[in-house]
Amino acid sequence: MGGGADFETERGEIEDRLDDICSTYLAGLPAPIAAAVQYGLRSPGKRLRPLLLLFAYRAAGGTRDATLLACAPEVIHAYSLMHDDLPCMDDDDMRRGRPTVHKVYGSRTAILAGVAMIPLAARVVRDSARAMRLADQATTKVFETLLEASGAKGMIGGQLRDLAGEGLSLSLDEREAIHSAKTGAIIVASVRMGALAAGSDATEVAALERYGRSVGLAFQIMDDVLDVTSTTTAMGKTAGRDAVLGKSTYPALLGVDGARRRAHALIEDGLQSLADRKLLTQELSQVANFMVTRTS
Repeated sequence: MGGGADFETERGEIEDRLDDICSTYLAGLPAPIAAAVQYGLRSPGKRLRPLLLLFAYRAAGGTRDATLLACAPEVIHAYSLMHDDLPCMDDDDMRRGRPTVHKVYGSRTAILAGVAMIPLAARVVRDSARAMRLADQATTKVFETLLEASGAKGMIGGQLRDLAGEGLSLSLDEREAIHSAKTGAIIVASVRMGALAAGSDATEVAALERYGRSVGLAFQIMDDVLDVTSTTTAMGKTAGRDAVLGKSTYPALLGVDGARRRAHALIEDGLQSLADRKLLTQELSQVANFMVTRTS
């Protein structure tokens, strides 16, 4: 990601916390499940959701160490990828440049490991809220935000609708509604959790949520673009899977250039929402611009 050493430092701290989670939170799980959780959680990634939570927290005036809290949506995201890759879902063999969890540990173990990561994320929220000395009301709202975004109204519901839409010709509105839930819900939750932990008022939370919705949808649009313009090696996952699965994609609906224009317009809208509330920081701007300039 553009932005140099500062982002690398932030990511390094997030990676350290993920290591801590693997070494301290997995005790008591059966060994194969623990190994699969660790493999999935320590899969190399950009850590966009933790970064968004941290940067939203700071933009809203937060001053404590929110790194552990930032890992909670990453735990949920990692579980979602483990299940998304299963043969009964998108059936993919590669993720982030290495074999997917079910290819290494088997589908049954991958399913159970993914389920185990839901209460794991809740424990991370609980412990980070205590360490940050969040008020009970703020802690409750942070919990509710993550769990609702992970459930039927968010990620799981979006995934179900995405699977149901395979082989169908969906409209742009239908496609955006699916991805606002499947991909966007956890991204919005990340910035909302950061804002709530910092004690933001309703208008600040709304502005950050609008930013999250915009960059989340832009991210998915560019994911669709990369699926048809990049390679398996560059992306670290199998290119061309959307066409194989019969998905209605943004390039198919808008053309590659049209999809890129839509993504850029969303980024501009998200950044404007922050500027209007004086919440726009260089960090949040750089993350947003990365969403539409990434090549993998």
